[in-house]
Amino acid sequence: MHSFHPHWKRLVLPFIALLLVIAASSAAFILIPTDYEYAQIAWIAVAVVSVVALALWSFIPYLRWKTTSYTLTTHRFNISTGILSKSDDDIPLAKVNSVSSDQTFVERMLGCGTLVVESASDKGEINLRDIPKIQTVRSELFRLVEDAADGDIDGR
Repeated sequence: MHSFHPHWKRLVLPFIALLLVIAASSAAFILIPTDYEYAQIAWIAVAVVSVVALALWSFIPYLRWKTTSYTLTTHRFNISTGILSKSDDDIPLAKVNSVSSDQTFVERMLGCGTLVVESASDKGEINLRDIPKIQTVRSELFRLVEDAADGDIDGR
């Protein structure tokens, strides 16, 4: 069984957003004069906007990354997503018609890419972005699909 999350590159923009929101809110707290008549209201407004921005741009994307998992077994490929509600898709390996991958130049340097799984199930073609170690996952998935077609388990 091989289980993994999307590639860590999905967390780069949320991390940058985290740093920018912290920097901007810190600057706002420092630059609001203490003798200003509405200083407390301004500080509360900055805090509320900062918390909302952090939730939308950093915390929720992190939770999406953390709660998305792919599991590859000898019989099926499972895709699990969801923060509050959960969605599970199982693709029986016997129904997989083709497995391919696409990588941009940057993705090749990072070792990730898009995995395209075409199956005879209701889903048809499934594009899974930001798969880590894409070539290893693709090879393993292809090997397991061939084994399932031959009736072999674990190459036996």
